[in-house]
Amino acid sequence: MKASLALSLAILAAPFSQAADVEAGRAKVAVVCAACHGPAGVSVSESIPNLAAQRAGYIEAQLKALKDGSRKAPIMNAIATQLSPEEMANVAAYFASLPGAGASAKSDFLANIAKSSVAFPEGYKEKFAKYHTINFPAAKQVRYYYANDVAARAAREGKALPDGSVLLAEVYSAKLDGSQNPMADEKGFFVPDKLVAYTAMEREAGWGKDFPDMLRNENWNYAVFTTAKQPRPGVNQAECLACHKPLDKASYTFTLKELAAAR
Repeated sequence: MKASLALSLAILAAPFSQAADVEAGRAKVAVVCAACHGPAGVSVSESIPNLAAQRAGYIEAQLKALKDGSRKAPIMNAIATQLSPEEMANVAAYFASLPGAGASAKSDFLANIAKSSVAFPEGYKEKFAKYHTINFPAAKQVRYYYANDVAARAAREGKALPDGSVLLAEVYSAKLDGSQNPMADEKGFFVPDKLVAYTAMEREAGWGKDFPDMLRNENWNYAVFTTAKQPRPGVNQAECLACHKPLDKASYTFTLKELAAAR
């Protein structure tokens, strides 16, 4: 009897929660979440979970954990941080209202977000400054970073990187020893073996106008290129935009400090 009374009092004391708005959730998903999870909760790739027919309470709890940082997932941390509790509930309710996805179902990328305006910067070896090197132990890679004069000058002067800035990274697999561990040089950097890709980011006036505010990085666009200097198929720019979104105070750049210090 006492336990039942206590439970009743707890329910009465809990704040009133208004029913989630499924249509508002649909609208939010259409412009942001659909870039990775699809407009009907069917994701764009096997590495991203489908959310169609997932329980609303589970989705909402995960979004809250991603927002407060108790669950770590850089891309989703950046997105969830921008959602209000009401928006989380609406999005969760919308996904929960959808029928489950088939085992092989997949959504297309959102055209306005996936399309990048970045072209490969031919002649970068002669025109750009090499300013940083980073080891990527998990991928057994080493990357070399280059910047054009516009970006390098602004960084040296302590200014935000302006339109016209271009940053490029050469991505190499590392040479491995007999135990399949990366070999390092005298400075501790992995010894490069084979070039496997290029990554680039560039900004020009108006390049961000077609992106939703939750993903937009001012005018930055991103691209991954093959060793033949062609855009790599299957790259979803939405993931790049979300990953760099928290870096608004550093020109959306992970290596701004190193660029500013480079001679």
